Amino acid sequence: MTLTPADPAFVSRLNRVLPEGVLCEVEPRYLEEPRGRYHGQAGVLALPQNTEQVAVLVREANAARVPVVPYGGGTGLVGGQVNVEGPSPLLISMERMNAVRAVYPQENVLVAEAGAILADVQAAAEEAGRLFPLSLASEGSAQIGGNLSTNAGGVNVLRYGNTRELCLGLEAVLPNGEIWNGLSRLRKDNTGYDLRGLLIGAEGTLGVITAAALKLSPNPAERGTAMLVVQSPEAALALLSLARDQLGEGVSAFELIHRQGLEFLNEKLPQLRQPFAERPEWCVLVELGLSRGSDPEMALAELFEAAMEAGYVLDGVIAQSEGQRQELWNVREQIPEANRLIGSVSSHDISVPLSAIPDFIVRGGEVLAALGDYRVNCFGHLGDGNLHYNVFPAHGKSREAYEDQRAAVKRAVHDLVHEMGGSISAEHGVGRMKVEDVARYGDPVRLAAMRAIKQALDPNGIMNPGAVLAV
Repeated sequence: MTLTPADPAFVSRLNRVLPEGVLCEVEPRYLEEPRGRYHGQAGVLALPQNTEQVAVLVREANAARVPVVPYGGGTGLVGGQVNVEGPSPLLISMERMNAVRAVYPQENVLVAEAGAILADVQAAAEEAGRLFPLSLASEGSAQIGGNLSTNAGGVNVLRYGNTRELCLGLEAVLPNGEIWNGLSRLRKDNTGYDLRGLLIGAEGTLGVITAAALKLSPNPAERGTAMLVVQSPEAALALLSLARDQLGEGVSAFELIHRQGLEFLNEKLPQLRQPFAERPEWCVLVELGLSRGSDPEMALAELFEAAMEAGYVLDGVIAQSEGQRQELWNVREQIPEANRLIGSVSSHDISVPLSAIPDFIVRGGEVLAALGDYRVNCFGHLGDGNLHYNVFPAHGKSREAYEDQRAAVKRAVHDLVHEMGGSISAEHGVGRMKVEDVARYGDPVRLAAMRAIKQALDPNGIMNPGAVLAV
């Protein structure tokens, strides 16, 4: 297939069929991504105000075979939102389509447009006495359309699931410019292929999500938070099992934190208060969400006592107020920022079976030691098997000195993940960064099916070319 650029002639055609103000100059911020690994290009930027305008944009692009890159909040970490090569694309930003269209508290459903900021969706749910449980470090700027397109995870997956599990229906523009009106609020609809599930996680390669019917939950009446020092990753897994045995679905989050992350915080964000005077080798952050009348502090104290008796836990802090609870969460939530300030050689968003995590951590350290002198910050969502396994320069060195080693580090980590039955992309998506990895580690039958779906829905290959699947 041959694509053509979004040149002045194409822009003129768009101007004839769209209201004034939809097309804009491309500002530099639309061509950047948080890790600075990619710098994009675009022939024209579109800021549509409604789904019909998105349909016009995609229909015209398909007719002219101009590539289309959907753009959300720009917070993606794998380069899916920037086009780095080939003909200059039409960039469609959803930022003006940011309305919460409706809230149905009795149904536990909220309908929002794709450009709605995640924090605003959370606030709208809160106002209705409900919870939208997707929670990310970037929730103040990430858009719900981007969250859906990448099937974002976050800290509450253990209890509520990934974004795919939080979506009941979608409205989307398909690659031919047709609008799919799939904003179903139904929990049960067994009428054929799950197009909703297919578009979620497709990273804009199968269409443009314009709105979604999102699943809400009751707002936990009582919350409790503790940071507990554990003997080892094995002990952390045993503690997780104990917590679920005692508290069931009341465990909302269970985050693993390594000493290296705490040291990075002390080095780059020293003003951040840490709970332990001596930084532990391993600790976990546990969050409970319980029903009215429950005592989460007592529940955590009983968990701590049982874990101490079993030898899983060495020390701990249980939040006694909302301020203390937020202080504990600030430690976890600021780790990515400290990582950014240090500058990684290679960052990995991986998952392995829960029982394999301790062995992966040991073997990962051995693999990297054989390659050179590195620091590893291993942290993340232990409850669902998702680790952020990030490799950093030795103390006193910069990541630029390791640039020639980045590919080897990435390959070594991903080889180990694949060997242990894991995934090289747990929650960040594939984007452009991991296209070669998907081709290398992916099941051939699955990859062939993915290509067949792409060809069927997007025969001209206009939708986010170069992302997810190799062109």
